[in-house]
Amino acid sequence: MAEPETPPGRIMLTSEDPKLRRRRGCSGLVGVAIFAAAFGGIGGLIGGQVAGLVAAAVVALPLLYLVAFNLRRRVWLESNKLYVRTWRVREIDLTEAERLDLLVTDVRGTRSVGLLVNAGNRRKTVKIDLAVYAGTGGRELQILALRKLADALANNFEANGMVFSQLLVAQLRAEARGDAAPDRPLYRLASAAPSGKLAQRFTMEAVSRFVASLD
Repeated sequence: MAEPETPPGRIMLTSEDPKLRRRRGCSGLVGVAIFAAAFGGIGGLIGGQVAGLVAAAVVALPLLYLVAFNLRRRVWLESNKLYVRTWRVREIDLTEAERLDLLVTDVRGTRSVGLLVNAGNRRKTVKIDLAVYAGTGGRELQILALRKLADALANNFEANGMVFSQLLVAQLRAEARGDAAPDRPLYRLASAAPSGKLAQRFTMEAVSRFVASLD
């Protein structure tokens, strides 16, 4: 089935590659099957067949929900508005976001850099994936998406979005110069996170110091 076209003015901030989504879905289902079988086997040894089936279902159902949730998740930008779709669509005005942070995660040697947008107590924090690095290479948000995101953040005064906008502009300049991944700002930030930590949050102050140190 052909993928629906992206409406004009909508900048996708998540991958729209159907093959990649299918691989993620298959990997998620395999993981669910392995965990369910493992816990079902333990439950079966302890309490018999019925207990094993119950244990497998208890483990599988929430994991299946999580897999489906992640497969449905879409994040896109329209002007200064950020939209997040899972089971419903949420709208966040980036110019009014109350807090912005960068989050670096490290899972099995693969480091990802994400922008955390918090629009207030009544809304959950939204994470925008900016880049994923493994070794000296990786995958980064597309140029147009980075440019539009930088423009939207520049209009945020509540959380000093200009600092994060300058970081993304520096990333764009590095890409325009043809710098290798290890010389780009997002890669350098990912590398600066301490080893052994699953997640490391960089506040606006930390990002501001880093941006000021760039050439």
